[in-house]
Amino acid sequence: MNTRDPWSVIQCARHPRRPTAQTVIKHLAPDFIELRGDRRFGDDRAIRGGIGSINGVVMTIISEEKGTTLEEKIENCFGMPHPEGYRKIERLVRQADKFGRPVLFLIDTPGAYPGVEAESRGQAEAIASLIKYLFRVKVPIIAVVLSEGGSGGALAMGISDYLMMFENAFYSILSPEGYAAILYKDATLAKEKVAEMKLTAQDLFAYRIIDEIIPEGELCWHENIIPPIECLKESIGKQLGILHQIKPEERVNRRLKRYRAIGNYKEES
Repeated sequence: MNTRDPWSVIQCARHPRRPTAQTVIKHLAPDFIELRGDRRFGDDRAIRGGIGSINGVVMTIISEEKGTTLEEKIENCFGMPHPEGYRKIERLVRQADKFGRPVLFLIDTPGAYPGVEAESRGQAEAIASLIKYLFRVKVPIIAVVLSEGGSGGALAMGISDYLMMFENAFYSILSPEGYAAILYKDATLAKEKVAEMKLTAQDLFAYRIIDEIIPEGELCWHENIIPPIECLKESIGKQLGILHQIKPEERVNRRLKRYRAIGNYKEES
């Protein structure tokens, strides 16, 4: 595993050439078929969801997509979902649960879209409703933080039976700049204060918030794209095999216990 400092991890995660979800899906599930819309308002392009097979297992795959070109980034709102995006996720997960398909979440967002129009359509309610529903889903859920995992925009897709992170990704309550601005009234202190946030994969693995770190090697992921994706593919297959051996009711109970335990620590004498 790397020994990069937290700010270097942030730079790797935000690198403009870092692979987005569409690249990961292309290699994991070449037969992926996209399904669009929330059946209520519209189709949020920051959320891409559909059906594809990984290691011969048909799954519902749902991702946050930033885009690669400037035009794609604008169309996808730089990976920041609107309420209709979270409602599309819930629609697709309900479909997966109905037909017994496991779910794969690919997380990559600075956070949910903070605009007035998103708030007027119920941004907070959409996120809360999705989180509440995911604790009742009976099929296996695997989640992967690809690069940025910011705030409720990432948490809404992080409710899972098994949570992985790429080695140079981060997962946090908000951006380092937002953290510095709120706590220290100066966003320019982000680089100096980011270590306090404990947002790297190594930090979160130590706190038992994530279950596995996908190695990227000595180079950042954008310089060595395929090997980490192959490692991810292998891990998905392995965990699906384990999760399928657990009864659905027990999976739900374990998921609940997992998240209720976060934040409860004991000091060892």
